[in-house]
Amino acid sequence: MSETPPPVVPLPPAGPCRRPSIAPYCERVRAKLSPERFAHVMRVAELAEAIALANGFDAGEKRATCLAAVLHDVAREESDARLLELAPPENDLEREHPMAVHGRAGRRLAEAWGIVDERVLDAIEGHVFGPRPGDRIGMAVYVADVSEPGRGFNGDVRDLAMHHLERAFRRAVETKVRYLTSRGKRVHPRTLQVHDELTHPS
Repeated sequence: MSETPPPVVPLPPAGPCRRPSIAPYCERVRAKLSPERFAHVMRVAELAEAIALANGFDAGEKRATCLAAVLHDVAREESDARLLELAPPENDLEREHPMAVHGRAGRRLAEAWGIVDERVLDAIEGHVFGPRPGDRIGMAVYVADVSEPGRGFNGDVRDLAMHHLERAFRRAVETKVRYLTSRGKRVHPRTLQVHDELTHPS
């Protein structure tokens, strides 16, 4: 007589999703993304939280960082038509590559879900092209997104972020611009603007 297998118990949420104020958003994001994309989101959220802790963020900054990281790719798997509906293109690059607007589109979805904290909204939008230099929450999410362990590269950026977030952000943006340029790909104007502000501060 075979034994009945034990019921499958879902694993407890990881990292920021253990926070009662963030857990509901984790479930809403999970419902919109593939398992692989959601796993990436969880790695980004855990790393962003670690970066925030390592850089002495206060409680409000830490929560905003965690929430923005959980929401950063909420629009990543929307159709091209839906992306352009949520975030009308601002230039030819965005018209030709609708995925380029998924940060702005994610901001709109977050607003529709009741998020009003501009720090969170700015970080969601800024994770694609780079936030304003000096925006610690945006920098933490951007660096976590480009260097989370599942990507398999930018480990130097991840390590540096644990000691000096601004330097890690500068290195991440410079690496991105150098990579795209070396392959003859266009760099988004907003990324170039951030790059110029970092390399030629006023």
